Amino acid sequence: MRIGLEMNGVVVIDKRPGMTSHDVVLEVRKVAGVKKAGHTGTLDPLATGVLPVCIGEATKLVPFLVSVTKDYLVSMLLGVRTDTLDIEGEVLEEKEPQVTDQSVENALQGFLGRSEQIPPRYSAVKVQGRALYKWARKGIVVDPPPRMVEISHLTVEEISLPYVTFRMSCSGGTYVRSLCADVGDLLGCGACVAGLRRTRSGIFSEAAAIVMDQKDRQGNDDRVRASLIPLAELLPDMRTIVPEDPWVKRIKDGVHPRAEMVNRRDDIPFLDSGDMVKLTGSRGELVAIAELLYGSRELAGLQNDVPVMRLLRVFNEN
Repeated sequence: MRIGLEMNGVVVIDKRPGMTSHDVVLEVRKVAGVKKAGHTGTLDPLATGVLPVCIGEATKLVPFLVSVTKDYLVSMLLGVRTDTLDIEGEVLEEKEPQVTDQSVENALQGFLGRSEQIPPRYSAVKVQGRALYKWARKGIVVDPPPRMVEISHLTVEEISLPYVTFRMSCSGGTYVRSLCADVGDLLGCGACVAGLRRTRSGIFSEAAAIVMDQKDRQGNDDRVRASLIPLAELLPDMRTIVPEDPWVKRIKDGVHPRAEMVNRRDDIPFLDSGDMVKLTGSRGELVAIAELLYGSRELAGLQNDVPVMRLLRVFNEN
């Protein structure tokens, strides 16, 4: 049985190797019977693991779910440089790695913290309005600007040369392929990604991920239905404000919240101008995401008709 168009939420897919992230989204759309779906961060075809897919009204949350911390299990191959920075690319150079376990460990640990990273030539990063991989496929060399990334945790699990297995946590937008290439350059032998699995993306872990079976359409339908994470459970760290019911309707009609909505309440947490909050209905349903125009201390002194929030997203679940 197909899931109806009222389906809204996030399903965490355990991506199979060989598929693009776009392939996964198309598969979810087909199974769920919906027109709107989108992922929250590209996984390379080589990679497996956690790929959150937003469905229906949840697609409005994609910008809020992309730049989250991500965890990976990485297999790095030393001594091989490729054009794509992974083993699926064209080999540019092979060299016997003259390294010790300690030198490998030191090289990896040297990338902890914040640093500038250059995205791979074969990536979805856009330069001059076109994805880098499209330039690369045309044989046009484009030097992408470096971006600031952060690796907050890195643990080496096994060194069995020429392969090195490690786990890492990093900011959204970090390219593991670039990291491995940079480590290989530092060691003087080159390196590329041999295997990659995303184990977590923000609040979404591999424990919640489901595997889509190409031969079991009904089973896929049931799995998506059972594992769907509703809108109300997303963005759990964002502060929540519960307007009275008359305001819920006005917000859904696009009216920016005014001081009267919060002046009658004594439970507004300490917040600053520019902070984002979730507005939910009395049943816990997600109504909107808004940006505060005033801090909590300023709200009480405002006239009732002064707009105090700017609506960023409004949700209309069936």
